[in-house]
Formats: sequence, structure tokens, C-alpha cells
Amino acid sequence: MNRTLAIAVLAVSSMTLGAVAQMPATRAASTAPAGPAKIAVIAFQAAVAQTNEGQRDFADLQKKFEPKRAQLKSLNDQIESMKKQLQGQASTMTPASTAATTKSIDEKTKQLQRDAQDAQADFQQAVQDMYNSLASKVYDVLNTYAKQHDYTMVVDVSQQQSPVLWAADSTNITKQIVDAYNAKSGVPAPAQSAGPSGGLPSAPAPKPASH
Repeated sequence: MNRTLAIAVLAVSSMTLGAVAQMPATRAASTAPAGPAKIAVIAFQAAVAQTNEGQRDFADLQKKFEPKRAQLKSLNDQIESMKKQLQGQASTMTPASTAATTKSIDEKTKQLQRDAQDAQADFQQAVQDMYNSLASKVYDVLNTYAKQHDYTMVVDVSQQQSPVLWAADSTNITKQIVDAYNAKSGVPAPAQSAGPSGGLPSAPAPKPASH
């Protein structure tokens, strides 16, 4: 993939929901269960992304931005075609024609970059809003689950700088929370899809939600 196209499709390419909810596990725990501490870990961002609702909503978001992605690719194709024409016919083109073509390429390239930046900002904001709304609901399920199972602490290991160096598999409740949320939401599992082709780069992750 050439650099121009990489800039363009970055705006609306396939990506994984990459935000961390950053909701302290003790936020809603008014009283700690008596007895020894019972601690669990969860990859919260993965839990949010893996819910049926999260997968469905993100697929819908990708479809919404597909026309813009196609528009950016079309503009990029025009630029590449003009570049090839300029290179292939350089010896036969008049100086005036060469200058005009070069100017047109430059203008279209700047337009592509502006449009891509705008599309990227719109896409990121849409993903951010979707993630924040869903993360809040998943947290409510986590809160209820932790209380029902008498956990004194649930640690989010999504972040690269997580203080957890090691944890037994039995303490990881990520799947349990995903299953519990799916059962509560009633949203069916989405049909498997191959997703966009072409090895598109991932868009930057949305900013963590503040609570």
C-alpha cells in the first residue's frame, strides 16, 4: 500500500476497540465481604469489545463509514493515475502541461489529506461515543457479578502498565462478564465476517473514558 492511500484509509479502516474504561473496581463497593480477600482480574477493554452488542455496533459503524472510505480511495486512485501519466509522458508533454498536471496532483493530494483527517476525527469520535456508552453498561454487570461472588477487588489488566505480573487463569473473569452481559442484553452473536481486506492499518484507539 502506498503512503497516500495509507493516510486516506486510516480514517475508516478496521480496528479493534482499544480504549480502557479506567473504572476503579472498588468504586461501587460500599462494604467489603468479610474474610480473606478474594481478587479477580479482567481484561476490561477486551470484555467490552467481545460482547455481542459491541461487535454488532462496531460492524454497523464500519458500514456507515464505508462510503467515505470508498470516496477517499477513489480520490487516491485519481492521484496515482495522474502521477503515472506524468511519469510516462514526461518527454512528450509541454512545460505548461507538466506544470498544470503537477499543480493538480498537489491540490488533490492536499484535499485527500484534509478529507482523511476529517473522516478520521469523525470515525474516532463515533467509536469513542459507542465505546463509552457500552463500557458503562458492561461495568454495571461487572459490579453486580463481583458482589454476587464476594470479590473484594477486581483488577483491570487491559493496560500495558498493569501492576499485575501474574494471575492464575481461574481468577480471570473476562469471559464470565462477557457471557453475563450477553445474557442480560439479549443481543445475539453476530455472524462471522472476514472483515475488510487489504491489510488496512488500524486507526488510533479512542481516549479512555473518564469517570
